Parts: sequence; C-alpha cells; structure tokens
Amino acid sequence: MSTTLDYSTPQSRIGTRRPLLPAQLGPLIGLLLVTGLFAVLRFNSFASVSNMQVMLTQTAVVGAAALGMTLVIISGGIDLSVGSSIALTCVVVARLLKIGASPVMAVGAGVVVGCLAGTLIGTIVTQLRLAPFIVTLGTWGAFRGLAKGIANESTIDPEPTWVNDLLTMPSGSHRWMLVPPGVWAVLVLAVFMAAILRYTRFGRHVFAIGSNEQTARLCGVAVSRTKILVYLLAGSFAGLAGVLQFSYLSVGDPTTASGYELDIIAAVVIGGASLSGGQGTILGTLVGAMLMTVVANGCNKLGMRNWVQEVVTGVIIILAAAIDRLRQSSR
Repeated sequence: MSTTLDYSTPQSRIGTRRPLLPAQLGPLIGLLLVTGLFAVLRFNSFASVSNMQVMLTQTAVVGAAALGMTLVIISGGIDLSVGSSIALTCVVVARLLKIGASPVMAVGAGVVVGCLAGTLIGTIVTQLRLAPFIVTLGTWGAFRGLAKGIANESTIDPEPTWVNDLLTMPSGSHRWMLVPPGVWAVLVLAVFMAAILRYTRFGRHVFAIGSNEQTARLCGVAVSRTKILVYLLAGSFAGLAGVLQFSYLSVGDPTTASGYELDIIAAVVIGGASLSGGQGTILGTLVGAMLMTVVANGCNKLGMRNWVQEVVTGVIIILAAAIDRLRQSSR
C-alpha cells in the first residue's frame, strides 16, 4: 500500500517551512552595511551610478549559476564542477560561432551542453548512489579537460555577434534599460525560480528531500527523479552562465571560470542556504552574490591588493558557515 505525502500535517511541512525572519533579513542587512561602508570611504568612485551598473554586470555570471546551485544545496547536494561547466559552455559557444553557426544555435547549444552535464551528474549520483561531492569532483576535471580539448588548449576568437552584447552596457536608444540584457535575463529567471520553489509540488519536494531524504521517500516523493531534475536545472543555469561569460570575454577560453565554483557556492551559503539541505531562497542567493561583488569592487576602490581581497572573501564565507551552524543548532 503506497503512502502519499500529506501537506496538511506538520511533519510533511518540514521541507516547506519558511526561514525565520532574521535568516531572511540577515544577508540583506549585511549587503546594506557593506555597501554603506564602502560608500562612506569612497563615495565619489564607489557610490556612482556607473559603478553600481558595473557591479550588477559583474554579478550576472555568478548569479546565473548560483540560481541552479540554490536548488542543489537545498536538496542536500553540492556541485563542484559548475566552474568547469561554465568554461565548457563558453568554449562550445565560441567554437560554433567560429565555424559559422547562427548566434541562436550557438546559445541554444551552450545551454543544452550545460543541461546534459547536469543530467549526467544527477544520473550518476542517483543511480550509482555516490556522494555528490565525489561525483562532481570527478566531473570538475572531466569537463575542464573536455573544454581544453574542444578549444585545442587555446582561446577561440569568433566574429562579434549580438551574443557579445549580452553583458555590454546599453547606450544610445537603449539607455533606458539601465543594465545589460543579460542582467535582466538573470533577474527574470530568478523570479521564475523563486515561484517554482514556493508554489509548485516540485519545489516542496526539493525542500523535503533536503530536510530528510528518507522521510521524503517514505512519503511517496520520487527522490531520484527529483534529484536528476534538480541537477538538470542547475546544469542549464551553468550553461546560461557560460553564455554570459563568453559575452563578457568575447572569446572562448577553456581556462576561464577557474575557482568560480567557490564563489557560486559561497553566494548561496551567504544568502542563507544551509549546506545540510532543506533551507535556502533565491532572493538570498542573489543578495549573497551581490555582496561578494560589492566586497571585491569596494576593495579595488580602496586600492587593496588581490591577496587582501581573497582573505576578506574567505573570512566572509567562514562567517556565513558559522552563522548557518548556529542557526541549525538553535533550531
């Protein structure tokens, strides 16, 4: 006799329970405080409209990939290969444009490549019952090597198309857009994903699996299918991030996005998601991604060296993880 998930009971709502108010406001308050600090220290250069536009543009790539990573972490998984997936997509887009493919075909193929990469990860995790950390550690090297192979271990420099303008600041008659089209695309997709997590059965299942996978399975949740779909969506967003990365660079570089996986995971955790699973929001993720950009940009305006920026970013990540641990203990 099968058991169905009853969302009217307190036990079944464990995966859909909304975070406490401080957990929702914490990342936003942190972003406002850090922004205010840098604005006071370097008002003319940091607080200008043009610099705010630049920071939004710089957040687009990490923000796009972090949307998918949010689903993965809420479900209790992790993806260490997202940076390599971005590089692979970037190279595929550049290669197709180089051989004369249409921009639409190149962009579509790039997203499909990311989707296939995510599906592969999800299938291995669910069917072989391997830890996501181990699987994505392996695909981290495999996808990076594949990107280098497609690019013949060099950069690919295709002719400019409208794809190159996705992260270019609008000018002339398009100045009303304020930020590049790629930034708007990320924001629209963020609203879409937030609605999916909040209002759909799939979203409730993602939270339920991350909260307690065994209980979710006993309650009738198709755990394997849901996990594969989670990694598929995460791969698709990594593909989109790869397209935006190509637009930002205007070349296909197989070595690009090295270390992005740490920035992306950090953005999700700083935004209030729990590495233990079962908790996280799309809004928090975007705030976390923006916070990291603000820190890097503000440190540059203050003339700090790169190693200082890396130390500051590392401290922020550790503090976010510590806060998550304290929040879990209090719950």
